Formats: sequence, C-alpha cells, structure tokens
Amino acid sequence: MIKKKYVRSELIPWLWVALWMLVIFLFSTSAFSGDNTSRIIGPILKWISPEISNESIAFVQFFLRKTAHIIEYAFLAILLCNAIVRRLKEFSAKVLIVRSVFISLIYAASDEWHQSLSAGRIGSLMDISIDGVGALFGALSFLWIFKYKQK
Repeated sequence: MIKKKYVRSELIPWLWVALWMLVIFLFSTSAFSGDNTSRIIGPILKWISPEISNESIAFVQFFLRKTAHIIEYAFLAILLCNAIVRRLKEFSAKVLIVRSVFISLIYAASDEWHQSLSAGRIGSLMDISIDGVGALFGALSFLWIFKYKQK
C-alpha cells in the first residue's frame, strides 16, 4: 500500500506536466494562428476604443501573443520544478533551475518545429527565447514560493 501511494505521488506531477505540454501543443495548431486570434482581438479592441488604429491593434495582438508564451512556459517550468523536487530528497536551486529551464527549452524547440508544420504558422527562434524567459521566471517563482512555504 505504501509503495502504491509513493508511486502515485511521484507520477501525478509528471501527468500534470504532460497535460500542460498537450495544452501548449494545441495552442500551436493553426486554430490559434495570428490570423485567427486577430479575428477576436481586433473586434474587441475596436469595441473598447473605436478610434484605435490598425497598427495599435497589431501591436496589442503581438504583445498578447508573446505574453502568452511567457505565461505558458512559466507555468510549464513551475510544474516541472514540482515534479523534479518530488523525486529528489535534496536539491540545489541551480540544478532545479537548469533542469526545468532546459526541459522547457527542449519542448519549446520541438513546439516551434511542430508549429512550422501547421498551416498559417511559422517556427521562430525569438519565440523559443521568449519561452526560455518564461521558463526562467517560472522556475524562480517556484523557488521563491517553495522557500516561503518552508518558513
């Protein structure tokens, strides 16, 4: 019984990681291309501010899309840190950051490759860099919360 509970407590965090990776994968399909999201963002911005220019709409859309990258990968890194910490009895903050950000970057690169195969999408090194920033932010946030909870 103890062994079964131990395996479940180690496995569930990795299932959350896999589930979130699936969500990111779905966001990389053509359904979430810039053309499709602009059909939603543009009208909302026009409704809020009818005099807004097309350039301003394009900037807001660009900003929202890149912010979404940061949030997606920050959350992925948090989930990865949680899964990694549960496997280790002791850990170094540096090792935890390196592992979670490295795994996030590998997934970001594979996600951009997947995105380049989708209609209306392209892969971007800039997006991988933005994803890395999000992952680093997420790992640092996890460590901050982890240390706060220990006090």
